[in-house]
Amino acid sequence: MKNLVKAQIEAGDHPLGTFYHTGSQTTAEVLGHAGLDYYVIDTEHGPFSAESAADFIRAGKFAGSTPFVRVKDSSRSAILKALDAGAMGIIVPDVRSLDEAKRIVQYGKYFPVGERGIAMTSGTGYWQQDWARSGLDNYMAISNAETMLIPQCETIGCLEAIEEIVALDGIDGIFVGPFDLSAALGKPGDLINPEHVAAVDRVLKACQAVGKASFIYSSTIADAEARYQQGFDSVAFSVDSMLLMEAVRSVVKRLGSGS
Repeated sequence: MKNLVKAQIEAGDHPLGTFYHTGSQTTAEVLGHAGLDYYVIDTEHGPFSAESAADFIRAGKFAGSTPFVRVKDSSRSAILKALDAGAMGIIVPDVRSLDEAKRIVQYGKYFPVGERGIAMTSGTGYWQQDWARSGLDNYMAISNAETMLIPQCETIGCLEAIEEIVALDGIDGIFVGPFDLSAALGKPGDLINPEHVAAVDRVLKACQAVGKASFIYSSTIADAEARYQQGFDSVAFSVDSMLLMEAVRSVVKRLGSGS
């Protein structure tokens, strides 16, 4: 069991991902073959179940991309099912407090860090791989080390407690949702407002201070490049459906109407 995104960040690289909304195993496979390091199956805004997410996870792994899941909420069921389906990391939206972050660790990490339920599932290789056949202690330690728990900072409550949240044992990084964060600050969509800029910088510095991974969403190439220059470890760029639309538009612009 190896989380390639985690390894890239630890090596000083900057993995690139996207959000996954199309609900096609083919798309998940294509994203990997196209060279994306990871994709985020969005069960918060997407219509996906844990059952369908498991199929998308398998397809991406086959193509060499690392599957993440944005769960629908911070409940035990949502976290446990995504991990048991094989997600190498989970992004938890709408986190509002330090106590909620502690529950994420409780549900998402095995003993002694948390209290994640133990079961033989697809995501654990049905305990047939070497790392899972060398004793339960070894299995839980490797799972805890390689599975990333990533709260999403997009609320005032999370922002105000960000230093304590990211320092928790078991929290592996923070994902910044810039649009929701801007709305929480009372300035929806104004990503260059000084208050929003300061908030994003606060999250980044909190991650850097404790050596945890920093992720952020970007919707343009220019913004993604700026985020890497700013110091973010990783960018989740756009959404698979938008990438497809933009690719088709470029073809239509060049070849449409018999051009």
